[in-house]
Amino acid sequence: MSRFSSRLLGTATLSIVMLSQVATAQAADAAAADSEYIQDAVVVVGQYLYADRVNALKSPTPIIDVPQSLSIVTADQILAQGFDSVGDIILYTPGVSTSQGEGHRDAVVFRGVRSTADFFIDGVRDDVQYYRPLYNLEQVEVLRGPNALLFGRGGTGGILNRVTKKAQIGEAFTGYQASVDSFGAYGVQIDSNFEINDVAAFRINAMYEGLENHRDFYDGDRIGFNPTARFELSPKTILDLSYEYADHERFIDRGIPTGADGEPVEAFEDIVFGDPELNTTELEAHLLRAMLQHNFSENLKGRFSAFYGDYDKLYQNFYAASFDPATNIVGIDGYVDTTQRQNLILSGDLIGQFETGAIGHTIVTGAEFIDTTNDNDRFNPVWSGSNDDVEFFNVMRPLSFRGGTGVNADGASTTMTFSDFNDDTSASVEVFSAYIQDEIEISDQLDIIIGARFDSFEIEVDNFDPGNLETRSRSDEEISPRFGLVYKPMETISFYGSYSESFLPRSGEQFVNINGDNNRLDPNTFSNLEAGMKWDIVPGLSWTAAVFEIEQESPVVSDTDASTFDVIETTIEGFETQLQGQVTEQWYVSAGYSYLDGAQANGTLRPRELPENMFSLWNRFQATDRIGLGLGFTYQDESFINNSNSAVLPSYTRVDAAAYYDLSEDLRIQLNVENLTDEVYFPNAHSTHQASVGAPLNARVTLTGRF
Repeated sequence: MSRFSSRLLGTATLSIVMLSQVATAQAADAAAADSEYIQDAVVVVGQYLYADRVNALKSPTPIIDVPQSLSIVTADQILAQGFDSVGDIILYTPGVSTSQGEGHRDAVVFRGVRSTADFFIDGVRDDVQYYRPLYNLEQVEVLRGPNALLFGRGGTGGILNRVTKKAQIGEAFTGYQASVDSFGAYGVQIDSNFEINDVAAFRINAMYEGLENHRDFYDGDRIGFNPTARFELSPKTILDLSYEYADHERFIDRGIPTGADGEPVEAFEDIVFGDPELNTTELEAHLLRAMLQHNFSENLKGRFSAFYGDYDKLYQNFYAASFDPATNIVGIDGYVDTTQRQNLILSGDLIGQFETGAIGHTIVTGAEFIDTTNDNDRFNPVWSGSNDDVEFFNVMRPLSFRGGTGVNADGASTTMTFSDFNDDTSASVEVFSAYIQDEIEISDQLDIIIGARFDSFEIEVDNFDPGNLETRSRSDEEISPRFGLVYKPMETISFYGSYSESFLPRSGEQFVNINGDNNRLDPNTFSNLEAGMKWDIVPGLSWTAAVFEIEQESPVVSDTDASTFDVIETTIEGFETQLQGQVTEQWYVSAGYSYLDGAQANGTLRPRELPENMFSLWNRFQATDRIGLGLGFTYQDESFINNSNSAVLPSYTRVDAAAYYDLSEDLRIQLNVENLTDEVYFPNAHSTHQASVGAPLNARVTLTGRF
């Protein structure tokens, strides 16, 4: 901890500098700052949903009272900054970064822990690998640190929860949005709410996107359709129903290889190391959600939710598996992978408030049942030239193969077929969970949060090898505790400390298999120790800071004695701070900084995808009643691409800008400019020779309106 401790003074100083930029303006405009915060406020009649409250925590809780680090991004902020993906949001969120996700899925690195499954919709698990749309959202909540108590397995470094738009009783409106960018991509969205009667409403959110970007051969489209309905069954009972259809198709680009210096080869920034015809992913999904909320009394609320998701996905790609700088020859590998998954999730909880003497209690207790079936198969290519799954080609633009046929580095014709069986598995997963948490109000200044969750996780996998069927299974039962302490010397300031644990079964996030020794291994376990401060400077402007340490323990079969196990330990520690809100009526700011450090088992290697410093800043200025301007940047330190620390993503700074013009009270046109300085940068990677190429200078024009 000595190196970590030595950094704290510097990072604390940076936090003070961030605060100092608002001090003068705050003093000069104190009266204006006391007015209602409008820009990013989200207020929904009949339910708890506010920009300063965390919907994912079962009992919507003000940020200042939550003993952990978190960020909320509202629909207004998503629109203002031109975000169109989860990855865009992450770039401006402290403590988290993006991983490439092999070009077909959201992949977030929460405090150094990569995840493709710690995603939730309205607090319900959404663990299939795909790119999640933003068209139907009220806000996005990023909770950092282990979150197993409320969310179960995973959540080891954090979780991301999307809060969707619901039908609104007593309102009728239609909002719309259309955009086009300088690459040729375009999109349209509509949001219509209809009042059926005094106790029912219907709402439709829909979108279509035509995909293009800066890379050769890239194209695709996305369709999203999400009707919702709300029924007030009684003054105390509300039923929300939702159906969402997703149809996504896009070209797969897994980036460029690294060179002899271990960094991405900038000379290859315009080359796609894939097959122009065969690199593709397709997803069709049907998602049904229902939530019933009932107030038994002023102090007791019940909630039951049901979710069913049916996903059908194809993923087919080729990518750079090796590169020889001396000969300028690249090795191309690939595979075709299909997944069919059905998720049934039933959950219910009770939220009660009562007092024992002078001590207040808010108890959240609940249970959850998950039934998942997952069918997956994968086939590798066989090239006629190499008679292997890897074929070698000279690096050029474009590479000399298309549609699985080409000319290899030896000048010989080569043809590929997906004929090498890799695996075919059918997994069934059943999870039962029960949890309880008590927020204990000792006094007006002191709260204690204590709770635990029990998870029973059972998986059975049928592995279909040609001519052979192998069935493996494993059961795990884990208890995940949480303890927190919140001290508020003033209503607007809180200090907190927390300890929590989480686990991840060895079947992994996607249940593909438990081959080899995996069915003998206990889950990976994670513990998080965190302390922090939160300050609501004025209404609508807040500052948070946190210091934390995550410890991971991973059992593995011993190299010296296969009948015994070793435990590999990894430690990640860091500091985060964020300033967000309305400084004056004309100036909105969102600034975040994080410092991350870590060590793998032997202490000599740094975990992959762990930038030491990340900093982001976004300013929005209302120049006149009709004209607004936005300016910001995001900086990320260099990080290692692989566990051996032999490949590196260089540091980068990307500058973004925006301009807004209100044509009328209900119609706005805006311009978002990305990478204003046209910097060549590599935002993330998947492995040594698959580094993503960031987009050059580009712009998007968006028209938004409402009637």
